[in-house]
Formats: sequence, structure tokens, C-alpha cells
Amino acid sequence: MTKKLISLGAVFGALAVIFGAFGAHALKGILSFDALQAYETGVRYQIIHALLLVILGFQSKIDVKLIGKLIVWGILFFSFSIYLLSFKDILGWPALKYLGPITPIGGLLLLTSWVLLIFKSTKLKQID
Repeated sequence: MTKKLISLGAVFGALAVIFGAFGAHALKGILSFDALQAYETGVRYQIIHALLLVILGFQSKIDVKLIGKLIVWGILFFSFSIYLLSFKDILGWPALKYLGPITPIGGLLLLTSWVLLIFKSTKLKQID
């Protein structure tokens, strides 16, 4: 068991619930439809990968340190850059548009974590 992954997963999960509720209630009349859709995508990806961190934390047959790091950085780059991009017009910070290239890097990190998990799981003899 990796307590750190479980803790990080729980923190990201709690934040996803908070951000999701904030988006559903407080941002509806503030963000454009497209910005709200992008924001919701960030929340969805964050909660999915928060759950994966928790699951990996309980995994004892696979070395999950690298996978966990990829997920944490993927969430930060993907979801959090989308959150900031969703607010760029409201905040009046046009420079936030430069975060755009960070989002796909986060997506690539998340994808890499899944692929690495696939490779590591194929080496398992049996799951109890």
C-alpha cells in the first residue's frame, strides 16, 4: 500500500467534488457555454484519475511510483490548465491563453500512466 498515492487521490477527489459543485452552481451564469464545458471536462478527468491514484495506492504487486507521479503531474497540467483557461476572460488575464499547450502535455502524461500500467500489469503472474 502506498499511503502517499491514496492521500493524493483523496485530495484530488475532494477538490474535484468542490470544483464540480462550484462549476454547476456558481459558474453557470458567469462562464460561456464552451468555457463551462471545458471546465467540466477538467473536473471529469480529475475525478477519474483521483480514483486511479487511490486504487494504485492499494496495489502491492506493481511498482506504482512512476505511474503515480505521471498521474499527479497529468492532473495538474491537464485539469488545472483547463480551469485557468476557462477563467481567462473573467479574470481579464489574456496571458492565460499561453497555458493552452500545457493541457495536451498533461493529457499525454495521463495517457502514459495508463500505458505504463498496462505494461506493468502484463508482467503480473496472478492477481489475488
